[in-house]
Amino acid sequence: MLFSEAVKLALQSLWANKLRSILTLIGVVMGVASVIMVITLTNTANDYMGTKITGYGADVFTVDRSGLVFNAEEYFKFQKRKIIKYEDYEAIRDGCTDCKEVGALLSKTTNVVYNGQSSKDTGVRGYTATMFSLNNLNIAIGRALNEADIDHATHSVVVGYDIVDNILGDGDPIGKELRVDGVPYTIVGVAERQGKTFGQSQDNWVAIPLTAYQHTYGTNDSMTVYARANGDSKVMSRAEDEVRVIMRTRRHDAPGAEDSFELQTNDTFLDLWRQISQMFVFIVFALASISLVVGGIVIMNIMLVSVTERTREIGVRKALGARQRDVLLQFLIESGLMATLGGVIGILIGVGVAALITQIFDVTVNVSIGSIFLGMFMATGTGVFFGVYPASKAAKLDPIVALRSEM
Repeated sequence: MLFSEAVKLALQSLWANKLRSILTLIGVVMGVASVIMVITLTNTANDYMGTKITGYGADVFTVDRSGLVFNAEEYFKFQKRKIIKYEDYEAIRDGCTDCKEVGALLSKTTNVVYNGQSSKDTGVRGYTATMFSLNNLNIAIGRALNEADIDHATHSVVVGYDIVDNILGDGDPIGKELRVDGVPYTIVGVAERQGKTFGQSQDNWVAIPLTAYQHTYGTNDSMTVYARANGDSKVMSRAEDEVRVIMRTRRHDAPGAEDSFELQTNDTFLDLWRQISQMFVFIVFALASISLVVGGIVIMNIMLVSVTERTREIGVRKALGARQRDVLLQFLIESGLMATLGGVIGILIGVGVAALITQIFDVTVNVSIGSIFLGMFMATGTGVFFGVYPASKAAKLDPIVALRSEM
């Protein structure tokens, strides 16, 4: 039998039992769609997170009171630590010879008011002058905060574009006065648009001098210190060591004891993200495999039913000279083709759902060609594997017995 003829017969059989074929494909479709969707979303998220995290630059590291918290024990451990103060920032700024620039940040969420118009859940950032550079924030209109603003705790403010779009209205925003928690600030600059992160706007914020922030909200909050190394990876390592020594000395950490602060680089966050995403992929792959196995079992059952229904047809084909391998090939192609069709549908659904999700969260979809081939391989492999037994049973039928069967 020609392969093309076997494919044609398989398609005719599937078309003759359309509803049954569709119901049979559900498990394969769900399994392949899950695989494609999770790989696409994971690749997209990896690219997005890599871009966002490394956007600070590979030469930037942070010093914070606490690290990433995963349980109550870690939370209470971090809460017992001393806060990082403005004096700690100054010590790092003045004492780190391998640091190109050092900045500090405090932040909270509040409402901002202008002429009766109010923004909601706006981030208020207490910045040093260097934080714009360290956070890669470019100024679109006006100027950034400068050292004079920090030294004199001026009531100057740089705003994100959400403030301009939502409450300032038309006209030049520079020079307008808005209120942050009732305190008046004069707008001196507007930062370039940052867009959205997983549907959350990155432009709903205002930045005031760190010293003015502390005058308003007090000095009991722990700040985050940012530092940029003045060179390559070797200089980066030296800068980290310098900062660690400065902080351990100031906080009187005993020799051999762990740091009473967290020093983190971009790699710290990227490694954590990779671990989380890999675990997520593993779980979804396990669930998708279950769907494929269920789909394969359904294919095998349907193919066994098909063999029973077509016993007389098999007998006629054998009586006309069809060999065992011809019958085997026919049913294997039929089950493989059924699963492959399910794989194609699953790929389309998986990519479509991933595209819809990423469109909602305003990120670019990254569809991997490898994931498409993997989905097709898994679907076709499932069909062929679970089609072997029914095909073998059909191939071994005695033609005389098969011809005697009822139509």
